Amino acid sequence: MNEDKQELLRWIERDKELLVSFLSQFVQAKSPNPPGDTREAMAHIRKTLDAQAFDYRIIDPKPEFPNLVASFEGQAAGKHLVLNGHIDVFPVADHETWEHDPWSGAVQDGKVWGRGSADMKCGTTSSIFTYIYLHRMKESLKGKLTLTAVSDEETFGPWGARHLIEHYPEVHGDCCLNAEPSSPFSIRFGEKGPLWLAFTVKTAGAHGAYTHLTESATKVASRLIIELDALEMIDSPAPGNVGAALERGRDAIDKAQGSGASSIVQKVTVNIGTVRGGIKVNTIPSECVVEADIRLPVGMDKNRVMAQVEEILTRFPQVSVEELVFNPPAWCDPEHEMMTILQDNVVALGRERPQPICSLGGTDSRLWRYHDIPAFVYGPSPTGMGARNEHVEIEEFLHTLRTHVLSAYDYLTR
Repeated sequence: MNEDKQELLRWIERDKELLVSFLSQFVQAKSPNPPGDTREAMAHIRKTLDAQAFDYRIIDPKPEFPNLVASFEGQAAGKHLVLNGHIDVFPVADHETWEHDPWSGAVQDGKVWGRGSADMKCGTTSSIFTYIYLHRMKESLKGKLTLTAVSDEETFGPWGARHLIEHYPEVHGDCCLNAEPSSPFSIRFGEKGPLWLAFTVKTAGAHGAYTHLTESATKVASRLIIELDALEMIDSPAPGNVGAALERGRDAIDKAQGSGASSIVQKVTVNIGTVRGGIKVNTIPSECVVEADIRLPVGMDKNRVMAQVEEILTRFPQVSVEELVFNPPAWCDPEHEMMTILQDNVVALGRERPQPICSLGGTDSRLWRYHDIPAFVYGPSPTGMGARNEHVEIEEFLHTLRTHVLSAYDYLTR
């Protein structure tokens, strides 16, 4: 490890208390989405950048959804690396009971606690300080480094990274690095694509005692739900070198995303998220709405799935379907230069070599991949992500930062 990289690690070690304090206060800056207002969280970031006289832009197509973009260039021509992280978080349900207040940012037992600590204020903090530390070494770097701290990720909304990608091509770059919670023993080069469909069942309806007069919309819906499981049988071979990478990473997939994840990562999956029907126990429902979350593996064409949906609906004339959300599955080369850089730095930091895998859930990284820009996710464990008692291990947070700093340095010095 050269002197520059050793110096970067010394800065992180020296700033440990500052870094943990920044993350703790970041968690305290509430930014649940919905509703999605991130102005308080953005003010926390701006305070740190302003104190060090950094130049940046705030791009806010809606005032309550600000996005921050900052860039600097090295001393010579080279590649353009983009750091991306979001600042909105899941909301907190009123009925949830937490060991620590979900907005406390409590620092206890070697962890930072609270909503967004893992997803993904830890990762966004890593991106921010990767940018800050490498700015001090810009005379040693080639190319360009861009920081994007964005809103509106948790709902696949249009006002965050999607807005930047669509309207500000200067944030595209040659490669994107993201620190979403993913686990320290895996690097995500792709992700499944969500296809959310709403099925509406309509029947005549009647008094609950007069079942001879009409079908029940809820009973029709229950039969439809069972038939939708057939979508999981669609053959979905992995494209190119993805299949071999996923096979090698089976253990890492299960370790990162739960036992059994490797068996569904390359399959279509169906989850029935909501069922709404009926107004009273003694009426035959005239309407029922079923919302399905269908996840498409990398390489899967939506048209193949929708063709089977339409075939199923030929047996249900009472049902109509509406597409709510579709984000195509996204992936890049699992053997890309950045993959090797990340793996080598994780090993140099004393940890096991992380394996290339695909994610079951979605991230903003897909938006770069849609433009054929390689994007990689390496972050902490998703402990309590979206659930009660969300937290991040401080050492995992610092390890994520170390890995991103060293990897961004390597990418911009080659």
